[in-house]
Amino acid sequence: MDLHFLDAVPEDSEREAVDTVLGPPESGWDGGTRQASDLRFAEGGHTARGRRDLLLPALHAVNDRVGWISPAALDYICRRLTIPPAEAYGVATFYAMFSLNERPRRVVHVCTDIACAAKGSQQLCAQLTERAGPAGAEGGEFTWHESPCLGLCERAPAAVSFEAGDPPRYSVAAPAAADEIVPAPGEVPAQESAGAGSPNGHGPALNGGRPRRRTFSPETLPGPAPEPPASAAVPQAGDPDLLLLRRIGVVDPASLDDYRANGGYLALREALRMGQSAVIREVTDSGLVGRGGAAFPTGRKWDGTAKRPETPRYVICNADESEPGTFKDRVIMEGDPFSVIESLTIAGYANNAAKGYIYIRGEYPRALSLLENAIELAHARNLLGRDILGSGFDFDIEIRRGAGAYICGEETAIFNSIEGLRGEPRSKPPFPVERGVFGKPTAINNVETLVNVLPIMQMGGPAYAAIGTGRSTGPKLFCVSGSVQRPGVYEVPFGASLRELIEMCGGTGTGPDGAPRVPRAVLLGGAAGGFVRGDELDIPLTFEGARDAGATLGSGVVLVLDDTVDLAAILVRIAAFFRDESCGQCVPCRVGTVRQEEALVRLSQGAGPRRTDIALLREVGEAMRDASICGLGQTAWNAVESAIDRLGVFGPQEEQPVKEVR
Repeated sequence: MDLHFLDAVPEDSEREAVDTVLGPPESGWDGGTRQASDLRFAEGGHTARGRRDLLLPALHAVNDRVGWISPAALDYICRRLTIPPAEAYGVATFYAMFSLNERPRRVVHVCTDIACAAKGSQQLCAQLTERAGPAGAEGGEFTWHESPCLGLCERAPAAVSFEAGDPPRYSVAAPAAADEIVPAPGEVPAQESAGAGSPNGHGPALNGGRPRRRTFSPETLPGPAPEPPASAAVPQAGDPDLLLLRRIGVVDPASLDDYRANGGYLALREALRMGQSAVIREVTDSGLVGRGGAAFPTGRKWDGTAKRPETPRYVICNADESEPGTFKDRVIMEGDPFSVIESLTIAGYANNAAKGYIYIRGEYPRALSLLENAIELAHARNLLGRDILGSGFDFDIEIRRGAGAYICGEETAIFNSIEGLRGEPRSKPPFPVERGVFGKPTAINNVETLVNVLPIMQMGGPAYAAIGTGRSTGPKLFCVSGSVQRPGVYEVPFGASLRELIEMCGGTGTGPDGAPRVPRAVLLGGAAGGFVRGDELDIPLTFEGARDAGATLGSGVVLVLDDTVDLAAILVRIAAFFRDESCGQCVPCRVGTVRQEEALVRLSQGAGPRRTDIALLREVGEAMRDASICGLGQTAWNAVESAIDRLGVFGPQEEQPVKEVR
């Protein structure tokens, strides 16, 4: 499109979608019908620019209603928000889920990332190509694309369909088959899947049916069975000894009454009783550290934010769970959404913040609907809003939906995305506790970290710290997938061994000949993590234990790979993932991820000198690790390095001096 304002007129559906987010225009100055009174005043540019943070919701509104963002629709959004078209175009093209080219209303995303690749996603894509044409073909009733991880790893291979409309609809096929996505002629679609308000996949919600406000309406792809409840991903569901997962499969995720009958909001009441500084002290005494991979002490983060003199302060729940192989946060949001709202409210209270955001990835429509419902019901019961529970504390939560950008899991990229900018990471310092979203002090934690606050408030920091080990306290959630009998989310105290966790999953099972399968490798921490060998399963699952073993726990991914998996192909997929997801802002990552993939393709095909390519990989990997702005580039070489050095994927190691690679 031309990167200036146009005379194009948006369709009524496009205008209505934008006005739903921004409200109706008041004059010709902000996109309304021009009239004589417009000559007597001008729209305040400062006022309009102050709403730039609504750019992403406005883009979503059009994409959800129509299926793509036309030049006229983008122009209308720009006029409403006083944003230069070139800037809005840069934001819209940053996100993979948006399209600025006309396409069918129905778009199917087929996961080809590591967990699904290990379960045959490439065969699925080949079948789809044969039935419906290549990925991206737009001639029929729908189009399909290869996608990074959809967070459905326990049911790999997976596909998610989005269909534009009012309301937009979604459906899930996992494990997916080609005939479910492209029905045979005359095939009758399956019955509609359960609504988000149903805890077990059947019947109405306990508190009066479906959520009152619904961003997405569930349906099914032609053929698959109804999507299973979140508890299907929790083999331990119903175990009363669990701390973080104990309500999943027990409560109706759409019922506030059910949540409160099972201990909900007792933690918030205790927090309000003890006071803000005491809450931070308990969290500090608990030893809780971030569960997203960085393992930064949560108490220190909250204390640093609360002590800043600048106001307003913000708290953010990072629910942009995009690390390949990770799905624990999705399970919590779908199975126990009120726990996320309650824990973020406690974080807001401790940090003396009046506003919180939940930044959720765009590929989680069921979780989004349930969180919206939870916020609405919490407002109705004085658990959000003004003077919560008569405490004098005012706090509200707003949900912002991502649109298919892995980099937006990085905390400062989330700030830019919320503010209506491209989701590119910021240089640090300043750190979020100093200058976060909108330039104000911000405490940001992921879903798992936040829900750990609930048992801390109820049992006390010291009692929580007694769980696990001295330096890794509390329970930890692990996302186990791949070659195991019972994949899913598992809650174990820190200190259990990797072998014990795999045994909890029923082991790796047997092959077609009846012989036990032997794990060849285990990927810990996802694409940004590293591999360990099948004979290293006694590694303790603690931060220090993994570090001493030269590995990392990362976000809790445990992908078990047996001897039937092509490890070289998995490495190429990891490299392609980082190449695709690099925001391109810094040279080491932008160039390094491409060179890494090129070298791995040559190695996997046996083309070119092996020693030279391995040496090139080391040089490029070290440059990315040392000089990239954010964690994406800094960790892009981790899994590849461990596969070469630890697993010997490309044969016995023969060091090649880096200086010879030029």
